[in-house]
Amino acid sequence: MHHPTRWTPQAKKLFIVLITLFFLLYLTYKPYDGLNQIDSSLLKRIFGLYFFVINQTLGIIHEGGHGVCYLLHCPQFMTALNGTLFQWGVPLGIALYYKRSQNLIAYYLTLFILAISMDYTAWYISTSNQGLYLPASKSFLGVDGYHDFNYILSTLSLLKYYKILSVIVKISSIVLMFYAYFQIVIEILSEDRKSNS
Repeated sequence: MHHPTRWTPQAKKLFIVLITLFFLLYLTYKPYDGLNQIDSSLLKRIFGLYFFVINQTLGIIHEGGHGVCYLLHCPQFMTALNGTLFQWGVPLGIALYYKRSQNLIAYYLTLFILAISMDYTAWYISTSNQGLYLPASKSFLGVDGYHDFNYILSTLSLLKYYKILSVIVKISSIVLMFYAYFQIVIEILSEDRKSNS
């Protein structure tokens, strides 16, 4: 049985400020957009640490999806696709767990993380026209590698639509990010109304 979290008024304000700041910073400092450039901004340095953590986390989950297929000897197409399936499926599964547990703030936070993962995927799709092998400078993990989406889209004869597909995933990620953000704020503020009644 879920017991609702009790928030002090100060904790609610702080959490809303932090999630708003994170949301705005995320939109300003893209994790895959020139992080290797030297920037003296304190916020960019702090956010750079976050990007390191999220890159490693999403990278491990993504590569874990491929690893499952290596162990199970999946067909090449499924092996290429399974990295992204895991990268989206893990946060979605955690979100559904929290929703079932009626922990809505955790549910929406996890949807926000799924949106970040989708944003990374949109960027990855946008580079799929650059060849089957991806140089380390453009790789998710920072090493030379096989480009999943070049293979997937080529196999499906959709490579010429990579820009459109990237934009669709990007817009979906931003919509999900906005939705999750506003639902978090609404959920926190609605707890005040529930406790005052």
